[in-house]
Amino acid sequence: MTVIKIATSLPALIAGLMFGGLAHAQMSDIARENAVQRACQVAIWAMPAVSTWDMAQGIINDLDGKIGDVVQLSEPMTSQHGFLTANDVTPYSSAALTTANGPIVVEVPKATDKVNLFGTFVDAWMRPIADVGERGTDKGAGGKYLFLPVNYDGPVPSEGYYVFQLEGYSINFAFRPVSRGKGTIADAVAHVRENLRVYPLAEADAPPETIFLDPTGRKFDTLPYYDLSYFRDIWNFVQGEPIREKDKAMYGLLREIGIEKGVPFEPTDAWVSIYEDGAKCAFEYMQDRWLTPNTMLVPFNKGKNHWQQPNVPPDQAAKGFPFEDRGIPLIDARVDAYFWATYFPVVLGGSSFYLMSLHNGDGNLLNGKDTYRLTVPKDTPAADFWSVIAYSMVTKGFIRDAERVGLSSRDLDKLAVNADGSVDLYFAPTPPKGKESNWVPTGEDWFSIFRFYGPEKELFDKSFILPDFEKME
Repeated sequence: MTVIKIATSLPALIAGLMFGGLAHAQMSDIARENAVQRACQVAIWAMPAVSTWDMAQGIINDLDGKIGDVVQLSEPMTSQHGFLTANDVTPYSSAALTTANGPIVVEVPKATDKVNLFGTFVDAWMRPIADVGERGTDKGAGGKYLFLPVNYDGPVPSEGYYVFQLEGYSINFAFRPVSRGKGTIADAVAHVRENLRVYPLAEADAPPETIFLDPTGRKFDTLPYYDLSYFRDIWNFVQGEPIREKDKAMYGLLREIGIEKGVPFEPTDAWVSIYEDGAKCAFEYMQDRWLTPNTMLVPFNKGKNHWQQPNVPPDQAAKGFPFEDRGIPLIDARVDAYFWATYFPVVLGGSSFYLMSLHNGDGNLLNGKDTYRLTVPKDTPAADFWSVIAYSMVTKGFIRDAERVGLSSRDLDKLAVNADGSVDLYFAPTPPKGKESNWVPTGEDWFSIFRFYGPEKELFDKSFILPDFEKME
């Protein structure tokens, strides 16, 4: 292979290739590989920020909304909605907000006998800032959450607000309004629409109307994609957020690959290729961690089945999941959380518990060609209900265009139930004959999350063992 030597520095060469100063220059093989590796490392570092930015992108691109609008589904999500491991049983509330023009207030509704709201505010790095609802800051009483931008030195109300100082400007939230008692999904949606408010602190005396957007029945995609768009997302993030002291070294790498605050993102064909290779490298690294035992996921009933749980660092759970140690970002630990999920809470609660399976009972990865059966026992320890969903192994979102994405014990009146009260669920590209009501479509490589809503002691004392997926012959 011929190596072309050019008498110029790599930074100058990169700048020239990116912005046209060296229109006819060529990059040596080693310089290109170095650029790809820098892009790869930047992509891994920026993963949670990209995921947060994509929440805003979905609102703007798919819903014709803007920063500050509130997304409130009138029904639970379906396969039309791209969201990292969302559930299909609650009508999410979410928003992408900014304090760039001053402090922002979010009025959170109180819990009622029909509706309980829970969820989390996160910053631009997906770092949890505050939980809401009965397990959150307001303890179910609702209230005004006030967010101050970085370096804010203006007036702050002395009372009536829960006040939080940000390291940057962005503040996003995702809430789950959960119906309970005699409440319905419609009750939960109405409660949020009637009581949740978002407005600038400067307009607190006469708040403007909060705009609600409903993606029900429409495309709404917030998933990160590991291609050129990933680096466009990074560029957008860089334009709107301050450079934190802890991240300056990574901003040095960003500059070397042509991403800089105030500089347009207009890559040449050569740089498009570099970005795409860097994004692919980052995805393959994170996917490898996802698939490697005892890395992102760890066994829950070791040696008894193949169901796993997230590998949550105990010290980070105790600190509220900053994914930092003495102010230094824990890049891999952050990836392990946000490659497949969003919105870790400040405080882990007991309202739900997740188990995850990537394998069948033989230890082989679940695929989109075969048929699998999952037998859910009658005595599954979920006081409220249980739910099981199939997700794309690639996107970590719902399987696109699936007729349904999962089933739950709320569907028991529509399912065929065994004589002993257990339920056989089937996961396959097409339904087994006579099993249509108990079928979850696949058609591509997938994994599953089994959710226990209102988990009971039999789950945690390990006396209950959830069966594995069984490959059907």
